[in-house]
Amino acid sequence: MNRRSFLARSIKVFFTLLGVALLSTVLAFLYPSRIRRREVRFFPLMDEHELPRRGVKTVVLSYESRGRSLSTRVFVVNNRGRVFTLSPVCSHLGCLVNWQRTEGAFLCPCHGGRYDIEGNVLSGPPPAPLTRLPMKTLEGRVYVGLKV
Repeated sequence: MNRRSFLARSIKVFFTLLGVALLSTVLAFLYPSRIRRREVRFFPLMDEHELPRRGVKTVVLSYESRGRSLSTRVFVVNNRGRVFTLSPVCSHLGCLVNWQRTEGAFLCPCHGGRYDIEGNVLSGPPPAPLTRLPMKTLEGRVYVGLKV
């Protein structure tokens, strides 16, 4: 193999790898749109009398989806008489936030994001508030909606 054919092959390999990298990047950005199209299913969360009278209550939700057993945390918030549920997923990079009662804020342990009790960004890198999850009450049971 002479120098010219070696350089020609090296350039072809480089551009092939560059094309694969670009294609995989495009596919990675298209993948989340498939997640958004998933349907919302409601799962039982707790009895209505177990709702917090004020503040935040962390509930671990176990559920079945597509033949798999899954679990996640959900924050049930009662702020000034308004009850709603928040996802624990940080809007920055998907870490799981924790409620710190002493600070009155949700804190992301990874990058220092802070959210108020409503889920709004107080400081740090998060670009958006915490996601509010759909919630409904039927016959004394509270259900939360998840995209599955």
